[in-house]
Amino acid sequence: MHIPDGFLNTNIALTTTAISAAAISYSLKEANDKLGEKQVPLVGITAAFIFAAQMLNFPVAGGTSGHFLGAALAAIFLGPWISCLILTVVLGVQCLGFADGGLTALGANVFNMGIMGGIVSYYIFIAIKSVLPKTKSSFLVAVSFISWFSVVLGSIACAFQLALSGTAPLAITLTAMVSVHFFIGIGEAIITTTVVGLVLNVRPDLISTYGSKYIDDSLVGGLRHEN
Repeated sequence: MHIPDGFLNTNIALTTTAISAAAISYSLKEANDKLGEKQVPLVGITAAFIFAAQMLNFPVAGGTSGHFLGAALAAIFLGPWISCLILTVVLGVQCLGFADGGLTALGANVFNMGIMGGIVSYYIFIAIKSVLPKTKSSFLVAVSFISWFSVVLGSIACAFQLALSGTAPLAITLTAMVSVHFFIGIGEAIITTTVVGLVLNVRPDLISTYGSKYIDDSLVGGLRHEN
């Protein structure tokens, strides 16, 4: 999903850069206002994990590559704006230090992975979570879906940017990106749900989206048995 230099026209590159810059600016404000001492080590660990996972790239037709994303994982743990900030740092280091994604396309890559994959997906996750029972298993179902969907959503945005830039027809970019990332998303859902489930068992307080209203599924079964 890392778009290289030369694949976006000037208008798309500038538009996505402007949107991403605004999101990053607000993310910095949110981090300054809300990031506490407990979350700082988690930010570093999450960023390191995402960086390592995203370095495993493989080529996709239509001028881009496929890889794990990690934006939903960061958003579930730390919220959407910190997630966007983490993805921005990861993508910046990959671009400048490893030539993974073009400098002129950095704004578009942040838009696809940080904004669409992290921020937009987070609010969809919150909407899904709000209509499900307040149980651990329901929470993990929502985690699993949004982890998959965040990857597909980012790939759709990438496909449209390439098509609007004239790099390849939309039929090619959309088919190539979504078909591949549909399956990548399944892998991401398995990894993200496993990580979140393990943390829920030992330190649920580290997951900002897992509120005090949630109860363990065994308690639900016990209450039903008593009734």
